[in-house]
Amino acid sequence: MSTSVPRTPLDRGRIVAAAIELADEAGLEATSMRRVAERLGVTPMALYKHVAHRSQLVDDMLDALLARIPAAAQGADWRSSVRARILAARTLLSAHPWARDAIESSPLATARVLAHMDALMGAMFDGGLSADLVHHAMHTLSTRMWGFTRDVMPTPRLPDDAEQRAAAMSAYAREFPSIVRMAATAPGAGTDCDDDAEFAFALDLLLEGVEQRRVSGWRSDR
Repeated sequence: MSTSVPRTPLDRGRIVAAAIELADEAGLEATSMRRVAERLGVTPMALYKHVAHRSQLVDDMLDALLARIPAAAQGADWRSSVRARILAARTLLSAHPWARDAIESSPLATARVLAHMDALMGAMFDGGLSADLVHHAMHTLSTRMWGFTRDVMPTPRLPDDAEQRAAAMSAYAREFPSIVRMAATAPGAGTDCDDDAEFAFALDLLLEGVEQRRVSGWRSDR
């Protein structure tokens, strides 16, 4: 009598889970059909019975992640609902950095991508925002709806030598006084910024601005 343990049948869920693990370890670009098949101990052709091509696999991986974003609490105001969902997306995508590339490189929106956007818009509509304002709010949020953004604030590299460093700072103070004033006096500006705090600040600022437009009855044709 055979005592071998039966192999777990291959299905789409196992393929997607293995691909997510691989992408977490090696990045999205390294997550090929061949490498996923190797991880599962099957031939690449076996994957194609469940996933048509790599692009579909990446879409499935992204959808599997986005399905984990929790629904907003019942009775929350629209800003709290939108804020909570976006920060949940930020936490989730930060744990899987490849997801950012998947969102930005995908030519078409997946079902879960659309569901996330629909949930944000639904909260805005429930909060009394017009379609006009919802449209502009979503454009304003842009990549922030996924919990990330691209801050472009380049800083110069200062010399390691103390005297040269002091001389460079004196020169910067003369040429760029406002930059030096901020860096020298703003709390935390002289050290690495807290990315989560900076993101939350910008998000709150945007949502507060949209709410003010709603209260004032703003329309884009004015």
